[in-house]
Amino acid sequence: MKKHLVLLLLSFQGLMAQVQFEARVSKNTLGQNERFRIDFMMNVDGDNFEEPAFEGFRVVAGPSQQISQSWVNGRSSFQKIYSYILQPIQKGNFVIKQASIEYNGQAYKTAPIKIKVTNAVPQENDPNNPQQQGGSNDSSLNLIAEISKTNPYLNEPITVVYKLYFNNINVNGFKELGKPKYNDFWNQNIEIKQLQIEEGNYKGERSYFVVLKKTILYPQKAGLLTIEPLSLDIGVEYPSNRRDMFGQMILTQGNKVVSAGAKTINVKALPEAGKPIGFTGAVGKFNFTVTPSKTTLKNGESLDLMVTATGDGNMKLFTLPKPVVPNALEMYDPVHDEKVTTSLAGMSGKISDKYTIIPQYKGKYAIKPMEFSYFDLNSKTYKTITSSEIMVDVLDGPTPAEANTSSKNVVAKAEQFKHIKTRTVLVSTAKKDFYGSKLYYGLLLLPFIIIPIIILAKKKKDAIDSDVTGNRIKMNNKLAKKYLSEAKKQLNNKEPFYIALEKAMHNFLKAKLHIETSEMSKDNIRELLLSRNANPETVQSFIVLTENCEFARYAPASTASIQQDYDKAVLIISELEKQIV
Repeated sequence: MKKHLVLLLLSFQGLMAQVQFEARVSKNTLGQNERFRIDFMMNVDGDNFEEPAFEGFRVVAGPSQQISQSWVNGRSSFQKIYSYILQPIQKGNFVIKQASIEYNGQAYKTAPIKIKVTNAVPQENDPNNPQQQGGSNDSSLNLIAEISKTNPYLNEPITVVYKLYFNNINVNGFKELGKPKYNDFWNQNIEIKQLQIEEGNYKGERSYFVVLKKTILYPQKAGLLTIEPLSLDIGVEYPSNRRDMFGQMILTQGNKVVSAGAKTINVKALPEAGKPIGFTGAVGKFNFTVTPSKTTLKNGESLDLMVTATGDGNMKLFTLPKPVVPNALEMYDPVHDEKVTTSLAGMSGKISDKYTIIPQYKGKYAIKPMEFSYFDLNSKTYKTITSSEIMVDVLDGPTPAEANTSSKNVVAKAEQFKHIKTRTVLVSTAKKDFYGSKLYYGLLLLPFIIIPIIILAKKKKDAIDSDVTGNRIKMNNKLAKKYLSEAKKQLNNKEPFYIALEKAMHNFLKAKLHIETSEMSKDNIRELLLSRNANPETVQSFIVLTENCEFARYAPASTASIQQDYDKAVLIISELEKQIV
C-alpha cells in the first residue's frame, strides 16, 4: 500500500512539474541584413498564446504553428510550436520580451532573450535557407557606394553616390534599414527629385541601375575615417521554376536586404609649412572684401562694415577675420549671413559678417587692413588676401579731451539710458500664519472624508474579486472581442487571421456556456447550445466554421474568402448572442 502511495505521489509531482514553455532563437548576434528564427515551444496544449511586441524587428513570416504528439513505451509526449522569422530594423542591443500562455487557469511566460544587431555582414545566398532574403541570385541585386576620392585633404569635398544594380528581377520599392553614419564628416544629402532607371555595366556584365542617394562630405578630422554602410530592404519579383497555364513564367515576390558595405577614407592633414597665423580653416578658392557703407559721419551716425568671402569651398566651416578698430569707435557684434548652395561639386556662394560701428568722438580714425587666408586645393599652397586700410572721418561731436574735462557730457551720456531704467516693486516680507487658516482646517478634516471612501471601495473590490465565475466570464468576453478585433487587422495575412478567429470563437463559447477548454468537444458544444435555445442551423454553422479554421490556415485562400469567413463569424456570434438564454 505504501509503495503504491509513493508511486502515486511521484506521478502527481511529475504532472505538476511537466508544463514547459520556452523561447529559442537560431542566433543571438546577427548583422542588420540577416534574419533569424524564434520558436515559442510548449509541451502542453496551452490557450490564448500572446506573442511579444518584437520591438526593433519586423516580422517577415509567421506565426506558423506545429503540433506533434507521440506515445513511446506507454508514455505520451506533446509539443506545440509557434515560429516566426524576424528581420532587424536597426542596429543596437534589443530584448525580445516575454510571450505568455494559459493552461488550467494558470499563466506561463517565457524568459526574455537578448539580441545584438551589428552592421550588415557579407552573405552567401542560399535559396534553400528560409532565413535569407528572397530566392534571387546574389549577382542580380547589388548596392554600391561610389566615392569620388578616398584620399582627400582635410575639408576637401568628396561625394558618395549610392547605386542599386539589378538584373533579371523587378524592384518594387525599398526601405532604409540602416542609414549611413558619417562620423567626423560634415555632410549634406543632395535631393533626387525622381528615380530614373539607367543602363550600365557591373563587373563586366550589362546591367541596369538606379541612383538612390547622393551625399556631399567634408572630412573634419585627419586620419582613417569610416563611412558606415547603407542597408536597404528591397521588395523584389524574381522568376520561379513554375509556369502558369499559358506557359508564362510565374514571378515570386520577396524581400532582399542589401548593404553597400563600410568604406574607409584616408584624410590628409593640411601642411604645416607656410600656414599663416590667422588661418581659420578655409579650403577651396575664394575672394575676400571689406566694404564700409560710408566713411564720413556726423555725430550720432553709424556705419556698417561688411566683411565678405565669396567662392567655392567649405563656406559653412570656417570663420571670417574680425576687424580691429580704435577705441573711439564702438563696434557691435556682427550679423552673420550665408547665401550658400550645395551640389555634388561642393559648396559655393557667399558668407558675410556685418558690423555696426558708432563713433564716440570727433576726428579721423583708421580701420586696419584685414587678412584672410585659405588653402588652395589646385596649387596645394596657402594664399592670403589683404584688404585696404579704411579711414573714417567724424566731422563733429566732442573731442576726447573735452570728454575727460566736461562732467556735463558724462551726465548726458548717462541720461541716454534713462528710458530703459527698471522700476522697483516692493513686496511685503510678512507671511500669514498657517495655524487657523482654511488650508489648515481642510487638511485636518481630509482623513475623516477619505477613510470611509476607502472602506467602501475595498468592500466593492472584495465583492468583485470573490465572484470567480463572473470574473472568468468577463475575461473570456474581453478575450473574444480582442481576438475578433485582431482577426480584422489580419485580413491580409491568412495564418494569423485564422488563429485569431479560432481564439475569438473559443473564448465566446467559454463566456456564454461557462465551460473550459477541456469541455470543448463538438458534441458537447452542440448539446449545450441547443439546450440554451440556440437555432440548430446557427449552431451547425458555428461548428463548421470552427472546424474550418485549422484547415484554412494551411489551405490556399484568397482575400475575398478570408473576408467572407470574418463576416460569417461576426454574423454567427451576433445571432448566438440574441438566441442564447
